[in-house]
Amino acid sequence: MKKPLLVFSALALGISSVITPVTATAALPLSTNGQQLPSLAPMLEQVTPAVVSIAVEGKQISKQRLPETFRFFFGPDFPEEQLREQPFRGLGSGVIVDADKGYIVTNHHVINGANKIMVQLHDGRELSAELIGSDEMSDIALLKVEKSKNLAEIKLADSDNLRVGDFAVAIGNPFGLGQTVTSGIVSALGRSGLNIENFENFIQTDAAINSGNSGGALVNLNGELIGINTAILGPNGGNVGIGFAIPVNMVKNLTDQILEYGEVKRGVLGVQGGELTSELAEAFGYETNHGAFINQVMPGSAAEKAGLKAGDIIVSVNGKQIRTFGELRAKIATLGAGKKTTLGIVRDGNKQTVSVTLQEVTQNKVKAATLHQGLDGAEFANTTADDGIKGVKVTHIDDKSLAARYGLQKDDIILGLNRQSIRNLGELRKALEQKPNVLALEVKRGNNILYLIIR
Repeated sequence: MKKPLLVFSALALGISSVITPVTATAALPLSTNGQQLPSLAPMLEQVTPAVVSIAVEGKQISKQRLPETFRFFFGPDFPEEQLREQPFRGLGSGVIVDADKGYIVTNHHVINGANKIMVQLHDGRELSAELIGSDEMSDIALLKVEKSKNLAEIKLADSDNLRVGDFAVAIGNPFGLGQTVTSGIVSALGRSGLNIENFENFIQTDAAINSGNSGGALVNLNGELIGINTAILGPNGGNVGIGFAIPVNMVKNLTDQILEYGEVKRGVLGVQGGELTSELAEAFGYETNHGAFINQVMPGSAAEKAGLKAGDIIVSVNGKQIRTFGELRAKIATLGAGKKTTLGIVRDGNKQTVSVTLQEVTQNKVKAATLHQGLDGAEFANTTADDGIKGVKVTHIDDKSLAARYGLQKDDIILGLNRQSIRNLGELRKALEQKPNVLALEVKRGNNILYLIIR
């Protein structure tokens, strides 16, 4: 007998689904013997208006290889691969975190590649949303809707205070059915190593989560947001009581950076290491196996400047306990460059605290297709030219890509777009969010300045 295959699944939903009828049951009484029965309804009446459904439309660019017969017919100069646009539609969920400014948090994979984003509120109203920014590596996106009356928002909890066994309620739009509420508990904290995202520090819950819940809310019994639902573990993408949410503290750090800089300014500590095993803990005089073991401190890194050494065990970040090296990596990466951070460490069996200022990742590469279709095939990174001028450098380009056909070359430095100065990826992304029909790129190539027109 074959064992069912367990797969991790992102929760964005295609528009088609299968519905199986079930037999209805009688409703439970509201009270018994004159005593009101416990209910989540009062809390949910306050919270559910802040959870929205998201519908997206867009076009995916795929490469189609020309059959050998056709290439022979068209001649050797005809491109071997053709770019093909395929329309797509999808559904997901989102959470209003700032009613006054219309900010909505969802998952990056919900809106990835979309050129039209519609938000449906709890009361049925539909609003057009624009993408403020997103981070693929942590799967977070920030949207904005135009100011509208009677928007609700969810209060944010401190997810560092969560404990295994705390009650949790998931709210979202599974299978496109409309808003749905399920409940459970926090099953585990600091889950990582699942290869769902690059930076993983998940809350695990047994509250039923299904396709379409991506970007939805995980709340506590006070109606406070503790996480953004993002993935499930189960056969064929169905719910088996193992769901994952991104902690709200991590979400807030990322969205604050997107609002301030137009992008996530990834923090880096500069250590290599791994999980703390019971054998390592005993060898280094530590009583439990919770923590991150440092194998190596990189020269010139923030860790070296703070005095960290190989053999140290990091046990807390800003006073909050960490359980694994993966949790340390995710927290440091999302705190942001330049952030002053306090680390709790164990060295030679003794506990100490170390203050460190996180450095910025020097090469924050971005695939240009995520910015604009005409830039497909190029990769960008922030840079500073020899004369001190900051810009966006082309770090790689496919020879037969759209970007190459428009004349973009490796090592070009983009200094401007449509008469607007561009000093970093955040400014480039922000300028492209206006969706200009024509891109007039001011490019520094060697000692020359030229303009490339991309349509």
